[in-house]
Amino acid sequence: ENQQQVYQAYIDNINAQGGVAGRKIVPVYDSYCPIGSAGPLAVCTKLTEDDKVFAVMGTVIDFSGDTQGCVAKQHQRVLMTFNLTQPIIGANPPGLVVYPGATNERTAKAVIDLLGQQHTLKGKKVAALGDSTAASTIKTAVLPALKKIGVATGTTGILSISGSDTSAALTQLDSFIERWKSEHVDAIFLSGDSVSSKQFVSAIRKAMPKVFLMTDTGDVKSSAQDDTHAGIKPNPYEGIVTAQGPTPSEYDKSANWAYCAAIYKKYTGKTAPNAEQTVKAPGGKTLDTNGSINDACQVLTMFHDIGTRVGKNLNNTNWINTVDKFGAITNRGGGPYASLRAGKYDIDDSFHLQAFDSSIRPDGNWKALSPLRNVPGN
Repeated sequence: ENQQQVYQAYIDNINAQGGVAGRKIVPVYDSYCPIGSAGPLAVCTKLTEDDKVFAVMGTVIDFSGDTQGCVAKQHQRVLMTFNLTQPIIGANPPGLVVYPGATNERTAKAVIDLLGQQHTLKGKKVAALGDSTAASTIKTAVLPALKKIGVATGTTGILSISGSDTSAALTQLDSFIERWKSEHVDAIFLSGDSVSSKQFVSAIRKAMPKVFLMTDTGDVKSSAQDDTHAGIKPNPYEGIVTAQGPTPSEYDKSANWAYCAAIYKKYTGKTAPNAEQTVKAPGGKTLDTNGSINDACQVLTMFHDIGTRVGKNLNNTNWINTVDKFGAITNRGGGPYASLRAGKYDIDDSFHLQAFDSSIRPDGNWKALSPLRNVPGN
């Protein structure tokens, strides 16, 4: 809710400071239903063909990659968004798609490498689970990383998930669970947002209550907090491990959050809820206002920084040349380490292991399991 107001605050701040190399940002807003590709594809066509925007920024969710390709490949527009995998980035013109975070592939490797350093997976048998859009991540990142640290693996589960109907996928999951039990699997790596959602995690926990869960997406926090708020015990997400930047308590004390929160307060008159606060919504849900603030602050600050370095002649060629040579970059919505260069278009380099702990008030949150490290990737 109120995402337009949030984004507008950071646009107003940039424009008040002289814009991007002297040019003001003129926003065009649109929204869509995030189930399937039809909604975001329609928005892509409107923004690129009707509104003729230079860049598309915000949360573009399409795990098939069709909408991202519509923006960057078909219409040759800059795209700065989240929830991207390396195949989606790689399928588009180099430098036009920039991710203010870390791909599932880099995150998966970080999770497994850090767990390997702590010998957490020693003696365990690990199965990987994803849908068709995560199959590449499992093949190129998860399984090789597990092999690298010498961990035994069970059968890989790939679910067929189509839109909001998950009945067939849940039936498939039941079959994989029975196979994992026979293989003595005691740890599962969940790759991607789809299989990390409530219905699948709950089914796994019910059938395998002691299984050790890992994921390459930090977005599970909202679902985990919803279950804590709803009084579900044990919380199916309890102890699930991922790798990401500062913990909520660390980030709330950072200069990046102070910067983002001050702008939000200045232009909305409201105090920004920090990462340790829970904003309640009807029906036992939570509003991720903090996430909206960080997304907007992160993506617009980065657009400003890249565009300012490009200069007044802001076009695709100069944008790509600048991105490919940028180097260290400020990541306002994340940790202290970030970089951007040719072949590396996801900027976040700040990682440490974190686990969801439902006992952290008020509704549970991430706790650190290892020190924060600079992991710049290849």
